[in-house]
Amino acid sequence: MSADLAFRFGSFDYICNQIALSFCPLVGPDTGVEPSCYSRNIEIGGTLIFEPATLVIHLIALVMTGIMIYHIKSKYTAVGRQEIVMFFYMYFATTVLEFLVISGIIPTAWNGYKYFVAAHVSMIIVTLWCLLLNGFVGFQWAEDGTPLSLWSIRLSSLVVFTITYVVSILTFLNQGGMSKSNPVGLFVLYFVFGAAFVFIYVLLQIVLVVNTLDDRWPLGDILFGFTFFIVGQIFSYVLSTKVCEMAKHYIDGMFFGTMCSLLGVMMVYKYWDSITKEDLEFSVGGKSNVWEIKDPLLSDDGLAMMGQTEGPYDHRY
Repeated sequence: MSADLAFRFGSFDYICNQIALSFCPLVGPDTGVEPSCYSRNIEIGGTLIFEPATLVIHLIALVMTGIMIYHIKSKYTAVGRQEIVMFFYMYFATTVLEFLVISGIIPTAWNGYKYFVAAHVSMIIVTLWCLLLNGFVGFQWAEDGTPLSLWSIRLSSLVVFTITYVVSILTFLNQGGMSKSNPVGLFVLYFVFGAAFVFIYVLLQIVLVVNTLDDRWPLGDILFGFTFFIVGQIFSYVLSTKVCEMAKHYIDGMFFGTMCSLLGVMMVYKYWDSITKEDLEFSVGGKSNVWEIKDPLLSDDGLAMMGQTEGPYDHRY
């Protein structure tokens, strides 16, 4: 396929010509769309493993996500702890699925491949949806940790997952009015809705920090995370072929795209950690917090002044 395909809304031809996404063998022509340049494969035990360098980043991502989940769960009284940990569980599951379908462990020729890819695509969208919903937690639309807050995320995520899965499968099978040669529905879900979820989340957090927090440092965390997200998209969909050619097929844009995604997720954790506090009375093994006394009468100077002005008979019993 030509390397100078033009981008067209609703078509993955240009995208898949740049980078080997999991669904590229299932959309476009009958044989799918192959990238013009991709990283070298390696053979392990008679099995071809694709994108080996990217798989190393996936393994690192799994380890780092496990560490972040552990630290989130150790902040027993932090606001939004149970809500944000769902996002990291979803990111973990997405990474596992991506490892399986990108590496070739699940072969593209297998009939069940399309069902794993549909699950992978659905997990990407539902993970971003969960991130968006976490963006509302700080506004206390519902008290965090309550059944209303938790089950609204769980049930709505299930709905988003189901819709994306059905659209993906119908597209791959050319059924239900969907077409693999014209996958507009899947394109809109994957790119338009996915990007919208991220943009809205970032805007919500900027509003939250500016309007409710005295500290402006968390803005740096969220903006760094957003920058990593944008850079990852550029490496994946714009520079992948150039990176592949310059690196002589050892790596491609997916390597840097996956790395930037991990860094973006780590900045989401750093941002959440920086804006949450624990109740010292109930904290177990957590970081200590600096508590600022707002009432001047309760400060050391205020108490000293009160002691000087009170006489020995000022208290009545």
